[in-house]
Amino acid sequence: MKKIKSPFHGFRFPAAVISRAVRWYHRFNLSLRDIEELLLERGVSVTYESVRNWCDRFGAQFARRAKAGRGTPGSTWHLGELMLKLRGEPYVLWRAVDEHGTELDVLLQKRRDKAAARRFFMKMLRSYPVPRKIITDQLRSYPAAKAEVPELAGVKHVFVKAAARVNNRAENSHQPTRRRERQMQGFRDPRRTQAFLSRFGPIRQHFARPRHRMQAARHREQLKASLSAWYDWAWVQFSYARE
Repeated sequence: MKKIKSPFHGFRFPAAVISRAVRWYHRFNLSLRDIEELLLERGVSVTYESVRNWCDRFGAQFARRAKAGRGTPGSTWHLGELMLKLRGEPYVLWRAVDEHGTELDVLLQKRRDKAAARRFFMKMLRSYPVPRKIITDQLRSYPAAKAEVPELAGVKHVFVKAAARVNNRAENSHQPTRRRERQMQGFRDPRRTQAFLSRFGPIRQHFARPRHRMQAARHREQLKASLSAWYDWAWVQFSYARE
């Protein structure tokens, strides 16, 4: 039987180092230079540009594994938009989460109109089954776009006011993005921003656990399981990683 080659084959640094750098960058509010310093403290001399290259090359792969490993998504979509500025230009980040708060997808677009909403619906339907219910704010683009998507014709659509706090699943999901935006002193390039945020959500949520709803021992157990899965994806023994 032909042996499958590791995706990290041929790199100067081992998979344990590369995967750890990728995890740090997407899990914590660290800059590329912060990670360069942390690795240097551990005896690994690498430039921040190399860390950037690792994140660009392997981040999407880890994000796909994180999505695949979290099970069946919920049947309710909470949709919301976040206004961002990239080099002074306004953009809209469309985001969908399920009833459990799990981020389903994001799409960065220039506009907030019917065509943009329809494009987001179609992107969602390519990756997920038709939902039972959609919850949105009162933006008119949603019902107009939904009417043009046959798959969503029979789906219940619930509108909520921002003050009603019924759509808090979507609103709360924007907070990590805002924190990361401040740490990075703003996003810049639309293509790179879309790529980063598509990786950031699944990887962050793979490790982020509701600590306030579980005992410390249970939280540590789940975190160890998440770390073990991460290093399995990187073809690394978890005991070797020495977290």
